[in-house]
Amino acid sequence: MSDSNDGPDRKDHADALEAIPGRDGSTDADDRVARTDGGNVGVDSPFEVVSSVEETRLDRLRKIYDAYVRAPFLIVWTDWRARIGFTIVFAYLFMGIVGPHIIEPTEVGEAGALAKPFQNWDYPLGTDQMGRDLLSQVVFSTTEILKMVTSGALATVGVGTLVGAIAGYKGGWADTVLSSITDIFINLPGFPTVMVLALLLPIGGNPYVIGILLSIAAWGGLARAIRSQMLTLRSESFVEASRAMGIPNRDIIFKEIVPHLMPFVVINLTNAARRVIFSAVGLYYLGILPFEKLNWGITLNQAYQSGAHYRPGALHWFLVPMIAIIVFSIGLILLGQSLDRVFNPRVRARHEKRSEGGETSGEDDEMSGESMVGGV
Repeated sequence: MSDSNDGPDRKDHADALEAIPGRDGSTDADDRVARTDGGNVGVDSPFEVVSSVEETRLDRLRKIYDAYVRAPFLIVWTDWRARIGFTIVFAYLFMGIVGPHIIEPTEVGEAGALAKPFQNWDYPLGTDQMGRDLLSQVVFSTTEILKMVTSGALATVGVGTLVGAIAGYKGGWADTVLSSITDIFINLPGFPTVMVLALLLPIGGNPYVIGILLSIAAWGGLARAIRSQMLTLRSESFVEASRAMGIPNRDIIFKEIVPHLMPFVVINLTNAARRVIFSAVGLYYLGILPFEKLNWGITLNQAYQSGAHYRPGALHWFLVPMIAIIVFSIGLILLGQSLDRVFNPRVRARHEKRSEGGETSGEDDEMSGESMVGGV
């Protein structure tokens, strides 16, 4: 009885489905295949609707420009510390890279001994006891220091980040071996170790080798800190999702996790650069590192040996290299604080989404950056 009653209804329903036009306007039911969800291929489905706007190459370039050029520039421009830090560091980069092509190397007896600063504009910073131009000494010393800072800071951050990231993410025997090596380098007396190696190894006056030598005992602390952060981040949901999708561990570590640690890494980069400067100047001042050209440490040593630190007429000889070291260090500190905000995902996203006429508060960015660093 029920079968006879349902027969006409089913037939009417099938006729109605056949009457629904397909995409090509055809109503032939034989041209449509039934779907597993009860629909038909010929019937429009919301799951088949795609965006009618295709992203062009210009749109992609605009996004890259906004993320990597415009947003960092706005972040730097809205913070007075960033402006000062970048100005100081760029001034030293210009002095160290372009300066030697503009200013001639100084020679003994080039001018009168202990000429005062800003009295003779041929020697604006004055001269030392042997008549050598102090401005020329500062310029050529900056070139050597920049080479040491580049190699030493990059080696410290590179080795520390690599060892800490692998040890914290992999765990097991890899963590045990790398942590043991890290503990050995942490417990080494840093400055005495560098002194002994500088005396034993035939490093010559190569500034890049000296920079790497100065980083030997400096990367251990960073590796331990990165490992601790990695132990926390590896259990996050986005890391678990990456593993579930079969993404290689190498990509998970260096593309997913390490970017979250960039503010911390950048701060340590600037700290490592300052450490290289002070260590190099100290070793040159003590006469341990070999040298072929004058640098800040050698100038301080010669000024101190001549009693320039208590002689009013020679005090500028002692102060010029000291001020150059202090100003460069301050610039690196301010640069590190500003780069912390540049690599902060929250601050970057805020500037990327900001409208052309909108204003962003530098204080709000600063609070957001500090909270992000505290969270890391």
